[in-house]
Amino acid sequence: LDFGRPIAMLAVPLKYSPLSLPSVGDYFHMAYNVITPFCLLKLIEKAPRKISSTLSYLLVIFFVMGASIHLVGDSVNHRLVHSGYQLHLSVAENPIMKQLKPRTLVASFELLYFYDERLGHLMWYIPFFSVLLLYFSGSFVLKSEARTPRSLTLQAKDWLLAVFSAAYYWYLVTEGQIFSVFFITLVLMGAVALVRKRSSSLVPDANAKFLLYTFLLTLALVSLWIVYLWNDKPMRKKYPGWPYIPEPWAFYSSRFMTTNTTQK
Repeated sequence: LDFGRPIAMLAVPLKYSPLSLPSVGDYFHMAYNVITPFCLLKLIEKAPRKISSTLSYLLVIFFVMGASIHLVGDSVNHRLVHSGYQLHLSVAENPIMKQLKPRTLVASFELLYFYDERLGHLMWYIPFFSVLLLYFSGSFVLKSEARTPRSLTLQAKDWLLAVFSAAYYWYLVTEGQIFSVFFITLVLMGAVALVRKRSSSLVPDANAKFLLYTFLLTLALVSLWIVYLWNDKPMRKKYPGWPYIPEPWAFYSSRFMTTNTTQK
């Protein structure tokens, strides 16, 4: 739902999704905002060791609020693409924004961008990764407590699923511009694993290992993405700071939408 919504938003003809109404992608996002919090709560319930329900509920509440803020901002920003808005440019540098009168309207769109790409993402992804971290910390058991030896090891099908899962997290990290949140979560997961092992001889079960290895694969994919676009001038212009992690849709806009506009 999350990965497919911008594709659906751009793929469905405008006659079936007028600009004055929510797009198909927006309905994907609405479904995501309902289904994902439910899945996160059920995930926490499945942890072998009890996790604070109060903390879990608070994190999910913030998650829903952040995802909902993002829903509105992202809907408007992607609908602007149909009017010539270029995702690889900043708000002020976009040609259609330079034509706005009065000029103070540009500040309103910059505020919308802030809600979409900054505040919305942080309130969305910090709780999301915090829930995953809580689940990871609760998925350590004594070897004697393991139901079967397989519950502590990953099978071939698990590794295949980990690759697809890592590809999705790569999209979250790059498009959401949340590398810092992701990397801190990964470091904390490693620290939890070391502390559990040294202090209480607990070992991660298969689910905890799956999550950790998925995050490590994600880090590798993000690193490859950075190397691939290291000398890309349009991306360097939009993302001048550190860490340098271009958004996939900004890259798509730069390479393909701009080319299509020029050809027209």
